[in-house]
Amino acid sequence: ESIVGRATHTIDGGPNGLPDAFYTQLRVELGLRNIAPVVDDYVQVLEMNAQPLHVFGVDAFAEPPFRNYLASGGAGDVPVDQLTNFLVQPNTALMSETLAQANHFNVGDKLTLRYGPQRHTITLVGLLRSSDAVTQQGLQDLLIMDISTAQEVLGRVGRITTIDLIVPDGASGAALIETINKLLPTGAAIQPAAAKGNAISQMTDAFNLSLTALSLLALVVGMFLIYNTVTFSVVQRRPILGTLRALGVTRAQVFGMILSEALILSALGAIIGLAVGVIMGRLAVGLVTQTVSSLYFTVSVRSVSVPVFTLIKGVVIGVGAALLAAIIPALEATSTPPTGALKRSDIENKVRRAIPLITASGVVLIAASAALMAVHILVLNFAGLFALLVGCALFTPLVVLTLMNILREPLGTVVGVLGRIAPRSIIRSLSRTSVAIAALMIAVSVIVGVSSMVGSFRGTLQDWLENTIRADILVGPPSISANRQETPVDPSVATEIAALPGVAQVSTSRNVSVPVVGDPLPAQVNAINYDISQGRRKFVWSIGNFDAVWKAMGDGGVMVTETFAAKRSIKAQAGQSISLRTDRGAQTFPIVGIIYDYGSDQGSLLMRDDVYRRLWDDQSISTVAVFITPGADLTKLMEAIKAQFAGRQELVVRSNRELLQSVLVIFDQTFAITTALNLLATVVAFIGILSALMALQLERTRELGTMRANGMTRWQLFRMTLLETGLMGAVAGIMAIPTGTVLAWVLIYIINGRAFGWSIALELRPEFYVQAVLVALVAALLAGIYPAVRMGRVQPSQALRAE
Repeated sequence: ESIVGRATHTIDGGPNGLPDAFYTQLRVELGLRNIAPVVDDYVQVLEMNAQPLHVFGVDAFAEPPFRNYLASGGAGDVPVDQLTNFLVQPNTALMSETLAQANHFNVGDKLTLRYGPQRHTITLVGLLRSSDAVTQQGLQDLLIMDISTAQEVLGRVGRITTIDLIVPDGASGAALIETINKLLPTGAAIQPAAAKGNAISQMTDAFNLSLTALSLLALVVGMFLIYNTVTFSVVQRRPILGTLRALGVTRAQVFGMILSEALILSALGAIIGLAVGVIMGRLAVGLVTQTVSSLYFTVSVRSVSVPVFTLIKGVVIGVGAALLAAIIPALEATSTPPTGALKRSDIENKVRRAIPLITASGVVLIAASAALMAVHILVLNFAGLFALLVGCALFTPLVVLTLMNILREPLGTVVGVLGRIAPRSIIRSLSRTSVAIAALMIAVSVIVGVSSMVGSFRGTLQDWLENTIRADILVGPPSISANRQETPVDPSVATEIAALPGVAQVSTSRNVSVPVVGDPLPAQVNAINYDISQGRRKFVWSIGNFDAVWKAMGDGGVMVTETFAAKRSIKAQAGQSISLRTDRGAQTFPIVGIIYDYGSDQGSLLMRDDVYRRLWDDQSISTVAVFITPGADLTKLMEAIKAQFAGRQELVVRSNRELLQSVLVIFDQTFAITTALNLLATVVAFIGILSALMALQLERTRELGTMRANGMTRWQLFRMTLLETGLMGAVAGIMAIPTGTVLAWVLIYIINGRAFGWSIALELRPEFYVQAVLVALVAALLAGIYPAVRMGRVQPSQALRAE
């Protein structure tokens, strides 16, 4: 938005951009004044540890109607002397004052820019200052240059990237667009400026939704914790509540008091949560930025902005979830009789009688989940996922009751009398234990589901890489993005490498963004060139025979990746085609195959190199794949390639294995934030079990006192408590296995398929389940240590004393 400024339309060219002469024609022949040329791309600044910055080349005299960065006193507030130097000195640039301060740059400093294999030195002659927060954010990754300097740095002398226009509304505007359309160079198109922005924002919608859903999952687990915490508070004060009732306090007043407390506590918790959330957000920005740059478009975030609406939303959701979770304990508090001596058995009997209804509710929720997932709307699919988890959680009372009755006798035989007491204690406190077990079960099932999804994705990706990247060595320029390489390289690089001893064959690829007819979002095209007669490398097709498809591509057909097909509703059937804007005009390409690809959820399009060169005036290449002769020394050949271009071009030379490892490292970094959310849910569930056990300790004080008076030692009491928590953790782990498996299936085949379009083979590895059960057991046992110690300190005389 900051780059578009006040432009209403933009004219975009293909991979080669637009000729300078076309801009001159529009300005001179048509007399257009609200028109500005732009040359832009991303470069790496070596003084910033190769961080990417957006080079924005502009004509300072054409800029005022669109952006006032370069006006003295304007949005950029550039001092007059600095602006003069910018206009008259060659190889200069402007940068935001905030960015310069963060990197300790001063006016007059030299910056080394790397664009592909070439380096350029520019002088920082001015700093852009702005008091407007929006403008500051827009400037934070820009390096503004005069258009001629940008053309030299980006290797586009005589070419411009886009032309910005301000077109009036009404009939005059429509007539102007019609006139411009008649003059457009072949392959160029004019489109509303907002169209590209909308298309770009839609690219990340599924990614945003997925992160939001995982965050809400932690909140769902947290609601179980809040339920247990409020319950503990009610149990702890039951005598006081009974006294209040005897003094005339009504049930409605007790209910209001408990909810008011929950409101105050949750508001305090939400305020603390906002502070912690901002800190966590700052830590997560790096991971998310890296993922967005790898999958979608290059982005460099220099500062973290926290919208007020996000803070308000956090408070509302946090407090709302807390009040919702506190309703049941508050209702329980109203049932406390004036004597304050409510029998626990009365509550448990009610829970036992409600088990059929609770289980039936679980069945209904699971059925509703299936219905929601049948609809091809991602938000409803995530709602179905939550319904599935809550529905499975509602089976907890029935499962706990069944398993504890089954285990009572075998445990009694193995452990002794404590083995009979522990399961019975869990059953007798079913209203408390089942909620704690359900919270832990959901947290652990998420670990199973997400671990299975990530592990399956990683395995599928690794298999795909090994089947697709068959070259021994890959050579290309330093890349800004992990999976897109559009920076041009001179084709002589491939010729020189092919002449080196030990090289059997080279193949090249050219990656470019090409406009799609009728679509504001361009297509990523990969033009490949290699001789398949030696059978060195064959792609893994999703649909189509390799030899037949390759021949059809020679006749002008193209292949699309399955994610590209999913985004544009392309089916695997004859007669499908796509229209692209080429340097020879709009061309329709028949789609002759669909290929697996995991580089981006936006997908790409594959065509033969000779077809690409015939339709586009672009002789550059992007990468070179090198196949070595049998017996050749891989390491020595890599060193020879580096030596060949040392001092001339900066190229990255990697072996097949190095590339595979680097891709998997990027993959692991991408899913690091998912692991963090998993851990958060588990910690919350751990606290939930702790609070449930503390409530049980208070309720069972007289019972424990009786046991101690009858000869039970502290050690036996400690062992009994840990046995109870161990059983609770085991039940949570056992329930998490089927729930997590279903969750993994849903994440891979429904959520992933509809959000991103990748085909992933589900791998259910034993280690995922072992890990889940161990996490549940360890969390439960650790949570039980403190209550066990507290119970052991209870004096029988105090525990049995009653008024």
